Amino acid sequence: MTDSELAELSLQVGQALLRRKATLTTAESCTGGWIAKVLTDISGSSAWFERGFVTYSNDAKQQMVGVQAQTLADNGAVSEPVVREMAAGALKAARATFAVSVSGIAGPDGGTPQKPVGTVWFGFADDIGRTEAMVKQFSGDRDAVRRQAVSFALNTLRQQFLQNT
Repeated sequence: MTDSELAELSLQVGQALLRRKATLTTAESCTGGWIAKVLTDISGSSAWFERGFVTYSNDAKQQMVGVQAQTLADNGAVSEPVVREMAAGALKAARATFAVSVSGIAGPDGGTPQKPVGTVWFGFADDIGRTEAMVKQFSGDRDAVRRQAVSFALNTLRQQFLQNT
């Protein structure tokens, strides 16, 4: 997905949030704040983007968005339980309407047979108690994996959480 396509997708997400009078927060690991960046590139995003947490380390995940140490120890940072806790913790900390979390292995190193490079987990939460988690396997270099993760997170938010706006 090109920068201009990410910008258009960000605009669509922002317009849907604005129509709903809702706010969004992000908790990002492997994307390093890229989701927050493309959202805040949109003029007027302060009306609907609350804040972003870049929780690259396990300590940051615990300190900033309340991921439990035991969850990390039992599952590793790239896992369904961790992205669920990241999304729920970001939602609570930001007092937002929606939260998106991302944790993955962008490469080129860090993969294992169980979690190869390109494995990315996503968490989604909202203030009425809905939570979703899903995993994707992306291909390409580090930049390509991260770009695909940003696109997937925004598209999923738009299609599954904001589709009625």
